Order: sequence, then C-alpha cells, then structure tokens
Amino acid sequence: MKGKKWYQKISNWIFIAVLLILLPILVTNLYIMFQANNDKDKVPNILGYKPFIVLSGSMETEIRVGDMIITKMIDPKTLKKDDVIAFRDHENTVTTHRIIEVLEKDGEKYFVTKGDNNDSQDENLVEYKDVEGIYITRIPGIGNIFNELAKPTTIIILVLGVTVIFILLFQISNKKLKEQEQQEFLEYKNQKKKQKPKKINQKREKEQKRQEFINEQRKFQEQERLKEEQKKEQEQEFLEYKKMKEEQRRLEEEQEFLEYKRMKEEKQRQQERREFLEYKKMKEKQKNSSKEKQFSTNNNRNRNHNHKYNKSTKPNGVKSYKNNKKYKNNRHTSK
Repeated sequence: MKGKKWYQKISNWIFIAVLLILLPILVTNLYIMFQANNDKDKVPNILGYKPFIVLSGSMETEIRVGDMIITKMIDPKTLKKDDVIAFRDHENTVTTHRIIEVLEKDGEKYFVTKGDNNDSQDENLVEYKDVEGIYITRIPGIGNIFNELAKPTTIIILVLGVTVIFILLFQISNKKLKEQEQQEFLEYKNQKKKQKPKKINQKREKEQKRQEFINEQRKFQEQERLKEEQKKEQEQEFLEYKKMKEEQRRLEEEQEFLEYKRMKEEKQRQQERREFLEYKKMKEKQKNSSKEKQFSTNNNRNRNHNHKYNKSTKPNGVKSYKNNKKYKNNRHTSK
C-alpha cells in the first residue's frame, strides 16, 4: 500500500511538471501564431507585451542570440536617450537597438539607434510609427525553443510525445497497481485463513450482541407500552375527575337555583299576604265607614220623624209626653 502511494506520487509529479512546462509554451506560441496569421503587418502582443526572438548578436553582451526578449508597448514621445527599443527598419523587420540620440527634423522627432556590439550607428532614422515597444527583460535560451515550436512538425511531434508519455505512464501505473492489488489480495487471503477461528468467535459474539440488542429493544418496547397504558389510565382518571367535578358543580348550581327560587316564592307569598291584609283592612275600613254613614242616616231619619210627631201631638199633652219619652229612649239607645 505504501509502495503504491509512492509510485503514484512520482508519476503524478512527473506528469504535472511536463504539463506546467509545455502547456504555457504551446498556448503562448499558438496564440502568437494566430495573431500573426490574422494581421501579418502587425507584431502580436499579449496584454500589451510583445515577445521577440533574438537572431543576431548586435546587442551582445546584454542580449544574446537565442534569447527571448519582452518589450512593452509605450508612447514614443516618452522615449529618451539610452532606452533600448524594438522597431521596424526599412526592410520591415523588427530590430532591437539602443537610442543614442534624439533628433528633430522638419518639426518631427526621430531616433538615432545603434547596436551595443556594432561599430557604427544604424543608417536609417527611426520614426514614431516604427516603434514596437521598449525593452523590459529577456529569457535566456528560450527563443531557440520557441523557434522550434513554431514549426508545425515540432508541434505535432511534441503533442504526440506528450500523449505517448501519458499513455506509457498510465499503463505502467495500472500494471503496478494490478501487481500490488494482487499481492494485497494474497496477503488478505492468508490473513483470512489465519483469522478464520477468530471470525467464528466474532460471529458468535456478533450474534450474541444482536440477541442482546433484540432483548433490550423488546424490553424498551414493553416499558413504552406500560408507560402508554399508564398515561391512558391517568387520562381516563382525569376525565372521570373532570366529569365528577362538572356534575358536582351542576348539582350545586341546581341546588342554589332551587334555593333562590324558593326564597323568591317565599318573598312573593309574603308580599301577597301583606297585600291581602292591606286589602282586608281597607275593606273593613270601607265597611265601617258605610255603617257609620247608615247609622248617621238612621239618626237623621229618627230625628226628623220625632220632630214631625211632636208637632202633630202638641195640643194633646199626654201623647206628646209619651212621644217625647220614646224619642228619648231612642236617642239614648242610639248613643
């Protein structure tokens, strides 16, 4: 297992290193070729930076043959003496030389250039429009690699080589993996044979644990059932208690209502009795008043009658006396 991991790490690192080196070169080269084919009169650039491969030793020892130099697009007005620039010459080829002088002719500025390794300056003056960029840095020796990669045959060979290497690494890795898996399987088989009695014991223990788990589960279920039954009984008792309380409250309310009704009836009966007694007194008063009126009426009649009788018997003294005596008696009795 450790050997497998070690081998996988080595093969993976080799493949990653190849990709990291070759892929950027391939992508950059293809991008530059694409731009060059689209516009042949314009130097391709990547985000304002232009790569050039040095083909001559005019700038040695600072820039050597086979180097790749990187230039940056810049406004030509900002250039000055001793700046190293890339520019197009009269043959429309890109040259990288140093500015040794800035001239002004007919109101326009020109650059006088010279290679550091040349004895004389360049014949032609450099105009603003011919400037491709200012020199930034160089990558030693990589220009030769890009020159080779620029060839279609080299690209095809390189792609095929990477593919073949990848396939070989993949097959070797698979073969190694299969051998290690087979070895591990044999080791596992031997261990199985050795551990067979242990496995039987483990199986028994496992079965025993499973049975214990089942028993515990049943016990737990039984406890849950008892709890559920107890809960139901408590709920039933609570309902009965609630029902009893409601019945007791109903009876109390009914008793209170009957008591209230009886009290109301008693009050009503007493009220009716008082009203009857008052009515009876009133009737007695009316009866007494009627009797008094009748008695006064009878007295008045008797007086009137006696008065008439006395007038009629006035000549006869005896009769008038008797009549007067009767009147007195009647008067006495009325009183």
